[in-house]
Amino acid sequence: MRVFITGASSGLGRALALEYSRLGATLGLVARRTIGLSTLSASQSQHHRAYSLDVRDANAVRDAAADFISTGGAPDIVIANAGISTGTTLSHAEDLHVLQDVIDVNVIGLANTLQPFVDVMRAAGAGSLVGIASVAAYRGLPGAGAYSASKAAAVALLESLRVELQGSGVSVTTICPGYIETPMTAANPYRMPFILRADDAARRIIRAIGKQKRHAVIPWQMALVAKALRVLPDPLYDAIFSRAPRKPRSGSR
Repeated sequence: MRVFITGASSGLGRALALEYSRLGATLGLVARRTIGLSTLSASQSQHHRAYSLDVRDANAVRDAAADFISTGGAPDIVIANAGISTGTTLSHAEDLHVLQDVIDVNVIGLANTLQPFVDVMRAAGAGSLVGIASVAAYRGLPGAGAYSASKAAAVALLESLRVELQGSGVSVTTICPGYIETPMTAANPYRMPFILRADDAARRIIRAIGKQKRHAVIPWQMALVAKALRVLPDPLYDAIFSRAPRKPRSGSR
């Protein structure tokens, strides 16, 4: 099994890489953080390929994909996991560049990751393209407009791709995690229901990918929460969440 994963140097991406490596997969590991990426790659007994790059750089991602394909053909699984999250609000003009950053990584970066593999996997008639979205995609969360918008866009983009590849033998899976213990959630100043350890979340996600699910919310309890939020009348949603604690603003990447 050959798996290409972005955002592999920490958090969920690292947990996915470790679990797939334990299962005997050969990995293509992508991350911006060179040290974390090198440490992960060196710690594994298998020969994995590591690519230090920013997923916003389409040419760099395309080159990494071509190199990985050249070593063994079309991968079995490609996981667009790289993402960033920070508190934002449009009442602050300086947050506009943060919004751009979040969209560029979480949406454009996802597209940059999957695109180089579409034709080669379609030609092979097999494989799974996977995008990591979030339950934050289901409603616009106060103080997290950039993140919610980026993940909603990711869900729509992945759905479009899934329909486009219908009948090709290539599956497209959208994963919407709830809260996972990662550096991304460490700064959240509020209760995080049903939070999972990264290794537990990785195993659940890998099972969903293996079943070629079209859409999976991890853990299943968060699926109930997400569905409840979707049907909550707007006036009631507004009244409840206007008082909700918010993710701290960083003011920058």
